[in-house]
Amino acid sequence: MEESILIGTKKILGVAQDDTSFDFDIITHINSAFGNLWDLGLVPPDGFIIEDDEAVWADLFIEDSWTLSLIKTCVYLRVRMLFDPPTTSYLIGALEKQIDEHTFRLSVQRENKEWSLPVVAYPPDVIDGGDAG
Repeated sequence: MEESILIGTKKILGVAQDDTSFDFDIITHINSAFGNLWDLGLVPPDGFIIEDDEAVWADLFIEDSWTLSLIKTCVYLRVRMLFDPPTTSYLIGALEKQIDEHTFRLSVQRENKEWSLPVVAYPPDVIDGGDAG
């Protein structure tokens, strides 16, 4: 059975699976994390959100298990920071560094897979400015 995104996130946060009192908050933060990953080009082009505990990680259609593992950790870290942030500035800084590192690693990995030279039309069109009136 595939792991539910919501249930897995709740487990990492220390929230019992059957405790639904925080589901709205956690789902909101999960979707926020997916928004950040969408900005990086790491979720489907139409975006990705969850609405309940039915959504599973396989719904992201990430074939590479290493990338999926980094995405899971990045989502968990972002949700933790929003839902239950550390109480000291030192721990907040450490969590922020982990988020930044995972975001960077995911971005580099995506660029290594999808980056290509830009297509430039040569010679470029020259516009003379035309008639102002």
